[in-house]
Amino acid sequence: MAEISRSDSVTAAVVEASPKATLGRKAVSFALIGLINTGVDYAVFLLARAAFAHVPAVLALFAALAAACRCGEADTVLLVAANVTSWLVAVSGSYVLNSWITFAAESGRRLHWRGYAVFVVSGIAGLVANTATLLIAAQVVLLPVWLAKALAVLASFVVNFTLSHFVVFRVQSEPEGEGDAG
Repeated sequence: MAEISRSDSVTAAVVEASPKATLGRKAVSFALIGLINTGVDYAVFLLARAAFAHVPAVLALFAALAAACRCGEADTVLLVAANVTSWLVAVSGSYVLNSWITFAAESGRRLHWRGYAVFVVSGIAGLVANTATLLIAAQVVLLPVWLAKALAVLASFVVNFTLSHFVVFRVQSEPEGEGDAG
């Protein structure tokens, strides 16, 4: 009989426990990954903004876009472009980490284009929930902006986690005839 090392038994315990992970543990994992990706989002935003601002051809493009859409100055388009760039990097990292950690049992630690696309769309839903909550809390309920933003972050967390849990990384049902023989 082969001897099982301590690391093999720990790995086996983690793999065995992961499908049984509680919703609470998944929510904490999802939140921690969200904190990491918030830092990534911020750092990439600052880098993209600085990079875009130092390329004359990019600034000319942004000025042309701003004039065409009549949506402000080139600086406005630069901010939007940097924000979208950083969000795409952060949402991509979030998909990878959540596939490998939070929803490892559901995803099999495999990345799929369809899953990624659904994750990005669910992220957009979270962004909409965040913005709507912020505006309602700050401008209708008249809460202080810091509290309105905190509520907005909570709203987007609930939407993003719920969509990730029930849509993006849902447990796939087995086709008939497959499963445990018993």
